[in-house]
Amino acid sequence: MSSIYEQIGGAPAITAAVEVFYRKVLSDELLAPYFDDIDMDKQLGKQAAFLTMVTGGPNEYTGRDMRTAHAKLVERGIGDAHFDHVVQHLGATLAELGVAAELIEQIAAVAESTRADVLGR
Repeated sequence: MSSIYEQIGGAPAITAAVEVFYRKVLSDELLAPYFDDIDMDKQLGKQAAFLTMVTGGPNEYTGRDMRTAHAKLVERGIGDAHFDHVVQHLGATLAELGVAAELIEQIAAVAESTRADVLGR
């Protein structure tokens, strides 16, 4: 059985998804302020590497763990509503790109599994 990474189209699909996803995130009034001081080129690369890893592609993710990477955002007040928006944007992005619903559900479950660490719980 092939990985989710392979099923959605590999690196080109991940790249497209990350670009569309961040357009949605940066257009979201709740989320956009958290990216004001972020190097978005670097962020897109980290996100692509992370999504590649968690969908079963080559593990080239060298970023910090989720709790450490999001600690400053927790200090700035991110919570469940922010996390929910991110997951919704990810799902909408994948649907827009033609990813099958069952794969979107699997990817959303992986995202959901990071909630406690992202929110510092």
